[in-house]
Amino acid sequence: MTIPVRRRKYFGMAGPAFLTLCILLTGCTASTPPLSQKIDQKGFSKGDSTKRGGTFTYALAGSPTGLDPNVVPAALDYRVMRSIYDSLVVQLPDKSIQPWLAAEWNVSPDGKSYTFKLRQDVKFHDGTPFNAAAVKANFDRVVNPATKSRFAVTLLGPYESSEVVDEYTVKINLKSPYSAFLSSLSQAFLGIVSPAAADKYKDQLTKNPVGTGPFKFVSWSENSAITLERNADYKWTPVLADNKGAPYLDKLIFKIIPEEATRIGSVQSGQVSAGETVPPQNLISLKNDPSVKLLQAESAGIPFTLMLNQDHTPWNELPARQAVQAAIDFEAIVKTLYLGTYAKAWSPLTPSVLGYNSALEGAVKYDPEKANKLLDEIGWTRGAGGIREKNGKKLSIHYIDTSPNREKRNDIAAMIQQQLKKVGIAVEVEILADTTTALMVKGTNDLVGISNVSGDPDILRSFFHTNAIPGSGKWGHNHTHKSDPQIDAWLEEGLREQDPKKREEVYKKVQAYLIENAYGFPVYVFPYTVAAGKAVNGLKFDSLGYPIFYDVTLSD
Repeated sequence: MTIPVRRRKYFGMAGPAFLTLCILLTGCTASTPPLSQKIDQKGFSKGDSTKRGGTFTYALAGSPTGLDPNVVPAALDYRVMRSIYDSLVVQLPDKSIQPWLAAEWNVSPDGKSYTFKLRQDVKFHDGTPFNAAAVKANFDRVVNPATKSRFAVTLLGPYESSEVVDEYTVKINLKSPYSAFLSSLSQAFLGIVSPAAADKYKDQLTKNPVGTGPFKFVSWSENSAITLERNADYKWTPVLADNKGAPYLDKLIFKIIPEEATRIGSVQSGQVSAGETVPPQNLISLKNDPSVKLLQAESAGIPFTLMLNQDHTPWNELPARQAVQAAIDFEAIVKTLYLGTYAKAWSPLTPSVLGYNSALEGAVKYDPEKANKLLDEIGWTRGAGGIREKNGKKLSIHYIDTSPNREKRNDIAAMIQQQLKKVGIAVEVEILADTTTALMVKGTNDLVGISNVSGDPDILRSFFHTNAIPGSGKWGHNHTHKSDPQIDAWLEEGLREQDPKKREEVYKKVQAYLIENAYGFPVYVFPYTVAAGKAVNGLKFDSLGYPIFYDVTLSD
């Protein structure tokens, strides 16, 4: 098999202006419900280069846990890390891969080696040079067990080694072809860290981040704010940005405001420049507020999806899982909680991801009669209080969720508790501040909800492959705990296949199989929505739906 050579150069490049994901809701996807003509791109096409300076405050819905991309996997951290760390390549909304820190690259005929020619004018925030040795140090650090990488190591896939060919040329060797490699390299979780800073701070790099990005880290006030300042030397912006030099802003401050009403109220009062994750009720009311602009992008990857732990009986039985699948009225949950502002999810992938299987839309329907019949057939009969029993054991689900009530997920748990009770399943909802021990070590849950942001369907491997099953001393996100040779084979085929059309067909089969076998119950596609003051211009999103600040300016 011959792998096409990819070459990209930044010298003399006049890349196309970034097609922002700030879009009219009515034009998002066929499954995205309309909300308001108020959410648009007006005033956000690009920053005003004549207006420089100022402090931009961005309200986060929670507190990041650490700013080391090689280690920390959380979306909240990503929103901050993207301004600190650059990547070798950038992925555009059309799924194409363009240069960033890498000026050009080529791929070996067997698809197992990638040789990158690096830019020669880049420096880390600590003054040390960015070069091939830095790239090698980063990737070797990610796969080192001592680093305890929780997601970046998954993105590196079948990484084997890196070779420094010369000061600005690095060759990455893989154990097997990896079709999602360039897409994975574009993520901030594989953003390039200063090796000198990694050696200096070690596991405390989470609180002392040093990258090559448009903003430099200044300080972190726990549970209050993270302050970044302009990197005046920055001149290697990706084609996502109209601004080809250093940021217009002097400072970028991420304010931590978990309480929804306070966060949105702070935007309306002008205490912060913009705030993320606008709740549905506020989206409805803000459409008529002349002091606020609304922006929105689909969070690409895995939508919020429920997973049953098949290590626990009876969830290792297909009829039992199908009964739960039929007994939950997902459409009613989404409509009730999100007031028409979120789309119902039908697949373990969001609609914007390569290979999304639209044939699954409407395939699973709310059917409590079917649920009751399935449970009767496998011997679970109604007992005291209407809860089903078998061999003296009550039919119950231990549902774990986190606090605070992110995207109303605690409310989803409460509604599911009531719906499953109607078919005789008792649901115990446990809300934890940190689910790591329960999920990753003990596996005590029966049901848990997950989501993940990614630009490639290979993300399914991180949640449904045998190798992703968590356990004591082993991080993983396959909370079904199911080892299925058929899924593994398809996911590995998708990993190797270089033809996009053939990859699409592979992942469509995976999605259909997961739904048919009730391995995952998709709930909603998250629309990442930001409220911004009228003074804000140039705020955009990257191809994954994360905010980027290259072009932001503040008008008087």
